[in-house]
Amino acid sequence: MKVIASQIRKGNIIEIDGKLYVVLIAESFHPGKGTPTTQIDMRRLSDGVKISNRYKTTEQVERAFVEDRDFSYLFKDGESYTFMNTENYDQISVSADVVGDYAPYLQEGMVVRLSIFQDQAVAIELPQRMTLEVVETEPTTKGQTASSSFKPAILSNGVRSMVPPHIGPGTRIVVMTADGSYVERAKD
Repeated sequence: MKVIASQIRKGNIIEIDGKLYVVLIAESFHPGKGTPTTQIDMRRLSDGVKISNRYKTTEQVERAFVEDRDFSYLFKDGESYTFMNTENYDQISVSADVVGDYAPYLQEGMVVRLSIFQDQAVAIELPQRMTLEVVETEPTTKGQTASSSFKPAILSNGVRSMVPPHIGPGTRIVVMTADGSYVERAKD
């Protein structure tokens, strides 16, 4: 199915010259003068080679037909992760390179969306936001303003994030799973 380049998002599977690629980064640029473009960084599924292409935002790109299904995360087994189909309870093993940077965010029982192509998982999509606890952070220094400065913190899953000065150890916060950035203090 053909779509315009500006509609391509991270995790989409696109087909170029008969080969499948998973999109790692898709950014659109709108210069003051000239043609708007979309920069797409992707990884070839067959051998893991990374490439980068630039398209005009209105240019047509072939999006591969993959089936997106919900799976529940079960456990990690060596270099692969095991998920269970929530409809028929079939299990599927997903390699570490497909899970990639999302690995620290996986929690037992978490429902994720896997893109399946020819009975193989080729991409994973986690919930956009996740609530985690701050395990370690620097103490607040007097006179630090809450609006402009952030301090480093280590979250319960081991990921480092920048948090506002009023956040201390033991505080539950909401972070974006795409980059681990702070969103807000958890409301629970």
